[in-house]
Amino acid sequence: MIFLASSSPCDAKLHPFVYNLTSSYTDQRNEVTMVFTSAVMFILATLFFTLNLFSRLSVLSAILNPSVRLFLSTSLSLFLPVMSYLFSEAKNEGSALAAISPNSSSYSQLGTELSLRARTILMWMLLVELLRKKVEAILVNAGVQWHSGTIDRASRIAWLGYLVFYNLSSTGKKAIYGTLWVLAAAKLLQRVSINELLKRSFAYGKNAELLSSYMAQMLQEKDQQAGNGNAQDEGAELLKKCKYAVMGEEELEMKPGPEGYRLELKKPSTVDTDTNTDSTILTVGDIWRLAEKDKDGVLQEDPSLKRLCLSFALYKLLRRRFEDLPITQEETSNCHSLIFRGLREELLQGTEVVLSTQRFDEERKEELKGMVVAVAVFEVFDEEIQFLCEYYHSVVPVVLSNPFFFLANYILFPIVVWAFCLLTFILCGNGDVRYAYHSIITDNYLISIGMMKIVGCLLGRIIQSPEALFTTVDLAITMLLLLTFLYEEVWEFLVFILSNWLMVSLVCEYTTKSRWRDSRILSGLIRRILWVRSKISHRNLCFNQFSMIGFGGLSPMMLPKKAVPMEVKKSIMKYLVAQINDGHAHAAPLSNGWSTLQSEKHRQSQYRSQLSLACESKSVAEVILIWHIATSLLGRKCPLQNKTSMGAHRQVAVTLSGYCTYLVASYPELLPDNKDGTTHVYKEMQEQLKNALGGCWRYHLSLPGTRYDKLVEISKEQEETTMVQRGAKLGDLLLEMAQKQEDVWELLADLWTELMVYVAPSGGELHVKAHKEALAQGGEFITVLWALCTHTGITRPAIAPWEAQRHHALEP
Repeated sequence: MIFLASSSPCDAKLHPFVYNLTSSYTDQRNEVTMVFTSAVMFILATLFFTLNLFSRLSVLSAILNPSVRLFLSTSLSLFLPVMSYLFSEAKNEGSALAAISPNSSSYSQLGTELSLRARTILMWMLLVELLRKKVEAILVNAGVQWHSGTIDRASRIAWLGYLVFYNLSSTGKKAIYGTLWVLAAAKLLQRVSINELLKRSFAYGKNAELLSSYMAQMLQEKDQQAGNGNAQDEGAELLKKCKYAVMGEEELEMKPGPEGYRLELKKPSTVDTDTNTDSTILTVGDIWRLAEKDKDGVLQEDPSLKRLCLSFALYKLLRRRFEDLPITQEETSNCHSLIFRGLREELLQGTEVVLSTQRFDEERKEELKGMVVAVAVFEVFDEEIQFLCEYYHSVVPVVLSNPFFFLANYILFPIVVWAFCLLTFILCGNGDVRYAYHSIITDNYLISIGMMKIVGCLLGRIIQSPEALFTTVDLAITMLLLLTFLYEEVWEFLVFILSNWLMVSLVCEYTTKSRWRDSRILSGLIRRILWVRSKISHRNLCFNQFSMIGFGGLSPMMLPKKAVPMEVKKSIMKYLVAQINDGHAHAAPLSNGWSTLQSEKHRQSQYRSQLSLACESKSVAEVILIWHIATSLLGRKCPLQNKTSMGAHRQVAVTLSGYCTYLVASYPELLPDNKDGTTHVYKEMQEQLKNALGGCWRYHLSLPGTRYDKLVEISKEQEETTMVQRGAKLGDLLLEMAQKQEDVWELLADLWTELMVYVAPSGGELHVKAHKEALAQGGEFITVLWALCTHTGITRPAIAPWEAQRHHALEP
C-alpha cells in the first residue's frame, strides 16, 4: 500500500486515521459496496448543499420545490435502513480487526472502540436526520398521515440514540455524537410542538371557521347600519371603514353553536397616535386610518405596508375555500366594492398627486395611472397567494412569525437546547467536566491532529494513494452535510426575519401600541428590515410561455418563468373595470372571447362573423389552441416594424396566448373544462401537428420557420376539419386583416384578455383542490386571477352567450 509505505511525519499522523477509515475498502468482499455508498452519499450531500445554496440566493422563500422535495424524501426514506446495515458491517469489521491484531500497538487501542468507518457512517446518519426536516412541510392536515409521520421520525431518533449511547464508549466521542443526537431530538420536539400549536390555535388551524362566523356577523351589522340611513361610502373611505380582520380575532369571546361560533364583536378603539389602543381585534380600517394620521410614520413612508396587511386579511378569507367553507354573495359584493371602488380609487388619487408634479400630457398620465393601479392591485393578490403557499407548504415555521415567537423560538429555545447539550456533555464525563473536555480533544482525530493538517496531508496523496482519495471523499461528505445544516439554520433565521408574516405582525404591533410609534428604536427596526428586504429580494409575478409551434414539443415544465408584463396587468384590470358593473351585472356577458368580437369597438369589422365562429365551441382548450395557432402565425409573418401603441397590444396577445397554451399542456385541471377532456384536446392537437409537419421527427427537430411555412400552406387548403387547419385559416384571416391596416393586434389583445379572465373563476371543488395543489409550485398566475375573481364574485355565465343569443332569436 503506497500510503502506508511512506514514513513522513504527515503519514505518521494519518496512519491510524486513514487505515481505520479505509479498512472496509481494502476488504475485497465489501469494496464495491463501500465505494458505491461513498459515491451515493457524496452525490446526496452535494445535492443538498447545491440546492440550498444556489436555488435561494435571489428568492427569500419558505417553501421548497415539490419535485426536489419528492426526490429528497424518496431518497431519504431508504437512507436509515441502508446506512444502519452498512454501520453494522463496519462495526463488525472493526471488531474483526481487533481480534486479528490484538497485540498491535497501532490498532489495539482502536479495536476497543467503534471503528472510525462506523463512526463516520453514524455521523452521516445524524446529520441527514437534522437535514430531513428541511423537506417536510411544517403544517400538515391533522389525521393518520401526520401522526404516522411523527411516530416514524420519533422511531428514527430513538434508533439513532441507541446506536450512539450503546456503541460508543469513550467520553469524547460519546459527547460529540450525543450532542448531535440531542439537537436532532430537540428539532423533532420543536416541529411536533409547532404543528400541534398551528392545528389547535384559533389564529391558525381553526381560523377559517372562526372567520366565517366573524364575516357573517360583521356584514349583518353593516347591513343594519346601512338600513339606518348611513350614506354609502366611496373611495378611500371604504378602506378606512373596512372591518376585515388582520389580527386578534382569536381573542374575541366566542360560543360554539349549531351554525358556527357566536362572537362578541367588540367595537375596536379608534386608532390614535396619542393614546394606547390595544383593541381586541385589528382591522384593515384601523391600519388605513392610522396611515392617514401618522404623517411621519412608516405607513406613510411605505404605502405598500397597508396593502400587505390587506393581502393578509384576504388570505385569511380565501383559506375558507380550501377548507370547504363557502363565501357568501354578500361578502363578494362587499369585497368587490372594496377593491374596485376603494383600493382602485385611492391608488388613482395617489398617482394623480405624484403625476401632477411631472410634465406629461393627459394621455400619458392616464396610461401611467392605469399601469400603477394594475401593478398595485395584482401585487395585493399575488402577496395573498404567497401567504397561502407558505401556510400550506412551508418548510420553516414562518407562519408563526411575530415578536413573541422570535423570542421563544430563536432565543429561549436555543438556550434550552444548549443547556441539554451541556447536560449530555457532563453526563458523558460522569460529572467530570475537565475530563470530558480533554477527552473530546484526545479521542477525536480531526480535533487532536487538526482538520487543516489532515486535509493538507490527504490532498497531497490523492493521486498516489486510493486510501487517501477515499478518506478525502468521506471527509468531504461530512463537511458538506455539516455546512448544509449550518447554512439551513442561518437561512431559516433570515427567512423568518424578512418574511411578510413578521412584517405584518410588526405593522400590527405598530398600529395598536402607541409606544411602538413613539419609540425611535422600534420604528427604526421596522425601517431597517424594510431596507434589507428591498435589497435582498423582490418577488415578481411570473408565468410560463409555451408554443406548440415554436418549441417543437419541448416539455412545458422545462420552460423558465418570465415576469408578467405590466401591459398584461393593465389590460386585465381595464377589462374588469369596464365589464363588471358594481359586482352584480356584466356590461357584456363574460365569454371565451366571443363577447369581445361583438362589442361596439370591433363590431364594424367585416371579418367579425368569421372570427366569431372560432369562439363558438364548448371546449375552452380547443378555442385556446386554435387562437394560439392563429396568433403565433400572425406574430411570425407580420411582426411590428416599430414600437407603437400596437406594440403593447401585441405583447399582451402573444404572452397571454403562450400562457393559456401552457395551462392546456401542463395544468389542465386549472381550466374550466374536464381535465381528461382538456388533455385529450391537447394530445389531439399534437398528433395533428405531427401529421401536418410530416411526422414525429420533423415535429420535434424541424426549424420554427419551416413549421410556420407549412402552416401557411395548410391555410390555403379548402378543408377545415382539424384544429390545425382551423387555426391556420384563422391566422391567414388575421394576416389579411393586418394587410388592410385593421387594428388586429388590439383585437387580439382584447380577445385574449377576456379569454384569460374567462378561464380564471372556478367554484367547483375539483378546481379549488387543483389550485391548492398548484400552491406547492409557488402558485400560478391563473391562481392569482382566481383569487381576485373569488373575492369579488366574478363568475362565468351558465349558458354561453352565443347559445343564449340563438335561443333568444328562436323565441316567438
